[in-house]
Amino acid sequence: MKTMVIVGASKGIGSALAQRLSNAGHSVIALSRTEGDTCDIPNVRSLEYDAIGEGDFPFIEGSVDGIVYCPGSINLKPFIRLTEKEFLTDLNINLLGSVKTIQSLLPNLKEAEDPSIVLFSTVAVQTGMGFHSSISAAKGAVEGLTRALAAEFAPKIRVNCIAPSLTDTSLAERLLNSEEKRVAVAGRNPLNKIGTPDDVAAMAEFLLTGGSRWITGQILHVDGGMGMLR
Repeated sequence: MKTMVIVGASKGIGSALAQRLSNAGHSVIALSRTEGDTCDIPNVRSLEYDAIGEGDFPFIEGSVDGIVYCPGSINLKPFIRLTEKEFLTDLNINLLGSVKTIQSLLPNLKEAEDPSIVLFSTVAVQTGMGFHSSISAAKGAVEGLTRALAAEFAPKIRVNCIAPSLTDTSLAERLLNSEEKRVAVAGRNPLNKIGTPDDVAAMAEFLLTGGSRWITGQILHVDGGMGMLR
């Protein structure tokens, strides 16, 4: 049994991953502002934590086999209308929150046998999309952090990043709140579907476990082919 820490586990991809890891017999420490969907999942211990707040990272004793940082943002505006504060907010949520998490748990990771870190980006970094400048800048920084830490932490700790396209979570609700919108979003990728939280969580689970022991420094696109195919 491994011990995994998921930041942002109360809903969406984080909650789906907590369920998968629990089903596989692993112990999960779920950090989020609210318990959300993880409160009834076996083998899950919930701790209150605001990833962008000023409070200290919760103390976790013992080795940690995996870290997954799930918090994200969708702030889509024309570049000219974005404020510096909005750019900083996206950086805080997506980049600096993950930095704080990794720095806080690095001693725990070093105690584990085959530790793994999983971060999240977006397909928009690779493809270039209008109105995505703030989130693409923040997630582009996450991709850079992924590669830098994979090089620095090798061979002890693996670091990878998942870059999904729009996924059916509460974060994306306003972009998927009508059948017309859902059809349009699904039609943007070759598989003609909208990804579910479990679609993405399946990749995260793989990256945390033994089958991925020779994978590090990668940006893995779970996007229905959107990032590579036309």
